[in-house]
Amino acid sequence: MKVWIDQDLCTGDGLCEEIAPDVFTLLDDGLAYVKEGDTVYATAKGNAQGAEGLANFADKFAEAVFESAEECPGECIFVEP
Repeated sequence: MKVWIDQDLCTGDGLCEEIAPDVFTLLDDGLAYVKEGDTVYATAKGNAQGAEGLANFADKFAEAVFESAEECPGECIFVEP
């Protein structure tokens, strides 16, 4: 499965990083981004972000990713098959 964040909707609350730190990270701009291993999907890191910056995540992280999406106050986390 894949996940991405719409940074225009992100409130920078950090719940996603707290719940699933292997999949989400906050950068210096105060917004959340998805990551896949050492790759952070953010233009500031030289990678696509938003809908173009989809990160794959392992099945073992699925529960945490879905919980992050449900708990997100900005409703900015999108999971795709």
